[in-house]
Amino acid sequence: MQKSLAEKKFVIAGGSGFLGVSLARHLSELGAQVVILSRNAPRASGPWTHTAWDGRTVGPWKQVLDQSAGVINLAGRSVDCIKTPQNCDEILRSRVESTRVLGAALRQVDSPPPVWVQMSTAHIYGDPATAVCTENSSPGLGLAPFVGESWERAFSESVLPTQRSVILRTSFVLGRDQGAGMGALSRLLPVVRFGLGGRVGSGRQGMSWIHEQDMNRLFERALTHRDMQGIYIASSPNPVSQVRFMQTMRRVMGVPIGLPATALMVRIGARLLLRTDPELALYGRYVVSERLQQEDFEFSHPQLEDALRDLLQ
Repeated sequence: MQKSLAEKKFVIAGGSGFLGVSLARHLSELGAQVVILSRNAPRASGPWTHTAWDGRTVGPWKQVLDQSAGVINLAGRSVDCIKTPQNCDEILRSRVESTRVLGAALRQVDSPPPVWVQMSTAHIYGDPATAVCTENSSPGLGLAPFVGESWERAFSESVLPTQRSVILRTSFVLGRDQGAGMGALSRLLPVVRFGLGGRVGSGRQGMSWIHEQDMNRLFERALTHRDMQGIYIASSPNPVSQVRFMQTMRRVMGVPIGLPATALMVRIGARLLLRTDPELALYGRYVVSERLQQEDFEFSHPQLEDALRDLLQ
């Protein structure tokens, strides 16, 4: 048990989903007291407490922030949906408004947490075909980069001057089902099982990923390392193409066949059958963190096949 976490209280805003539950379990196992702040209690049970909020207005929930050792903000509507105007509006508002209301609440408590770790998205870089993006790369164009920039701008305007602030631009998080889903694997596993896990479109689009253990270790590091500040990419140092990602999944799962899908097939099937945005499969990006390399962070699962075998076998 780490003395730096034992008996300390951490608040996870928007923590009722897969990533929040995984992090809550990780911090609890290290001896921390965890409060999940969300509209609905997580489906999974664990050694944490839940406090309800609406993500938009300051209320009695603000008291859980008082005398906490750190706050982690994961709040935001899932992007795994059809991008109707209403859904696009909610994707943006759920992130920006929850960040702003956290900042307002922090200004109303006597002893706010000294560190705020903010989720962001690696999709902020857009969908470059072959370029490998780092923390110094320019944002891309489109809805996702616009949402990412707005999210980070709301954070910079909301964080307290006295707080150490960390932004984690996160890629696909691969994890186990602990009662709250499996992250990106929830969509991919049934596709592969039914023999449809082949090349999508060109197959060259980048798939940047990270094992949930390494994601949780990055959160832990951001909470405890005082020299960690600013923007970091939270992704494995070894992104792969879509076609290689699916080849690896099939090999690990023992599925010999992976039928390909043209872009047109994906555009039709994603909307009608999966009720999601086809661009999530047709486009991608390669991202690598220069800052984590410079700071000698060692990933527990830097290679995709090792990560998938750990999670699926």
